[in-house]
Amino acid sequence: MTTTADIICTPQRIQSLIHDVRGRQVMIDRDLAALYGVTTGNLNKAVSRNLDRFPDDFCFRLTKEEFLIFQNGTSKWGGTRKLPYAFTEYGVAMLAGLLKSERAAQINIAIVRAFVMMRQYLTLQTPIAQELADIKERIAALECSDRVALTELAKRQKQIDNQQNRPKIGFKINEQQ
Repeated sequence: MTTTADIICTPQRIQSLIHDVRGRQVMIDRDLAALYGVTTGNLNKAVSRNLDRFPDDFCFRLTKEEFLIFQNGTSKWGGTRKLPYAFTEYGVAMLAGLLKSERAAQINIAIVRAFVMMRQYLTLQTPIAQELADIKERIAALECSDRVALTELAKRQKQIDNQQNRPKIGFKINEQQ
């Protein structure tokens, strides 16, 4: 059975809302509020009333510098009054307990699946990244050995040139005429 949450919240749509902040995969409060169909203010009020359920590895406020990355406009009051929350996968799961609507439950399932898919993708990329790093290391070693070989070759050439006192080959021009 396909629900409105499934139609609106495709895995690709949700994955586009997952960002890397401080080395963690997070979703921003305004994006979550839009997905859940609530205002950002109401979502943040629910979090504020239950702060003990959201330790730092579940949820944290963005710094001004981090927030500037996500800001795409200002309000007539001069922008966002409070810095937004960033929720990790655990924080999103905790939100499910606070927002008890059917839509929230469906959205939460889709979000958790998106986080899992992203983690699986990153897990698959790790061996490839390691292989690429190994190849780069080998190339650097080869370039280094090539430089050493060329330096040695140049030294040998200088030695040969210095040791040979052969008469020069070619025509002698009599410059006194």
